[in-house]
Amino acid sequence: MELGLIGLGRMGANMAQRLMGGGHRIVAYDRSLETVRDVGQAGATGAGSLEELVGKLSPPRAVWLMVPAGAPVEETIHSLAPLLSPGDAIIDGGNSYYKDSVRRAASLKKHRLHFLDVGTSGGIWGLKMGYCLMIGGEREVFRRLEPIFQTLAPEEGYAYMGSSGAGHFAKMVHNGIEYGLLQAYAEGFELLHASPYELDLAELARLWNRGSVVRSWLLELMEKALAADPGLASIKGYVEDSGEGRWTVLEAVERGVPLPVISLSLLTRFRSRQEDSFGAKVIAALRREFGGHAVKSE
Repeated sequence: MELGLIGLGRMGANMAQRLMGGGHRIVAYDRSLETVRDVGQAGATGAGSLEELVGKLSPPRAVWLMVPAGAPVEETIHSLAPLLSPGDAIIDGGNSYYKDSVRRAASLKKHRLHFLDVGTSGGIWGLKMGYCLMIGGEREVFRRLEPIFQTLAPEEGYAYMGSSGAGHFAKMVHNGIEYGLLQAYAEGFELLHASPYELDLAELARLWNRGSVVRSWLLELMEKALAADPGLASIKGYVEDSGEGRWTVLEAVERGVPLPVISLSLLTRFRSRQEDSFGAKVIAALRREFGGHAVKSE
């Protein structure tokens, strides 16, 4: 098949390579002409604009967006849609909010354009290992574009989730679970690091991946990171959140579903960004006032 691909960052460029390796024709566009040139040298057909990308595709076209969620997706669809023809499809493979995907699908349908929301997991390892794909939208469009998904995913690594928004809803919850898993590993390894024993944490991570209940790919990556930097001295404990964790917690509040672990893991990320917590200062001050406990000065 042929596919237009907009956004050639770390994941987009790797996806283009995997698709070309599977025999698909890729027409690629990115605001960075250097990036377009690099992907072109790997075999893609480069485009210098959205107009050029659309012109190099044959109807019914399919265009996959790998751009940041929010305004970049909104602006790209707003510019792209008028260039397309009835029957063409836009695929959002980024981490968009599922309610935005529902709205975009309904808006594009008025112009007889199709929309698929594809939750994509795999990160920088996707080129080699494949991408896990959670796909929402019209089932008929999913079936038409299925060869694309088959190439991007590992064996049995993609599935149709349901109507518009279902793919991004599934990916939102997936990332919320990821928050909780990361926090559990973080707390466990922090306690190990503080233990009275001289534990080799990389070796312990390797050991736990040999038959233990907590074995996982994340633990394999933990082993790799600790082997390269045993004390993680080169890394600052500042943790961003990319949006899905917040959306997961907000959805849980809206639906009355208890998510204590995921919710607290999100709040812990907020705490990691504070140089000095005012809340912690309040607690220290109160302990001094009611119990005469010592405080540390700045």
